[in-house]
Amino acid sequence: MLTNLIGSFVSSRWKFEWRYWRGNTPWDTNITPPEVMEFIAAAPPGRALDLGCGTGTNAIALARHGWQATGVDFAPKAIRAARRKARQAGLKIDFHCADAANLAMLTGPFDYVLDIGCLFTLTDSARIGYARELARLLRPQGDYMLYAWLPRPWKGGVWGISTEAVEALLSNAFVRARLVIGEEKGYPSAWYWYRRR
Repeated sequence: MLTNLIGSFVSSRWKFEWRYWRGNTPWDTNITPPEVMEFIAAAPPGRALDLGCGTGTNAIALARHGWQATGVDFAPKAIRAARRKARQAGLKIDFHCADAANLAMLTGPFDYVLDIGCLFTLTDSARIGYARELARLLRPQGDYMLYAWLPRPWKGGVWGISTEAVEALLSNAFVRARLVIGEEKGYPSAWYWYRRR
């Protein structure tokens, strides 16, 4: 069982890296969502962490608005692109190639953590590590925003995370302030706003 999970995890990482190399990354829109821009407009700048940052679009948007931004992604090609984009924009952003479930190289506190499409891709055990790291790194009363697919059919299985699973994962350390259910390309998805207890 463990061998299958590890094999699936390695295979998934390789597929993402391969897609970055081929330029086949439909999730990489180079546009910061309006939900994030609304938060940036309302919150005073501080330290921000973008989990699953991809090529750095949202970390760059945060840095342009005065935030001290850090981005994490497991795909080396994405991190290289993010560093290049930040340099070209004249911005100092720390980008790390790492697993969102093990962020030992980072120290908090962060004022804001953003995740667009990372948490729901993780295994159940990795989600537990992710929640632990999130609670460790985000300051009390800090803001956490999550965008995730709700469970949907995907390549012969089901991929995504239910609102109940998100709440169960985070409720010990976080209070949900807002939830908006929507859709992406005809499939259900959700935006979550949480505050660290």
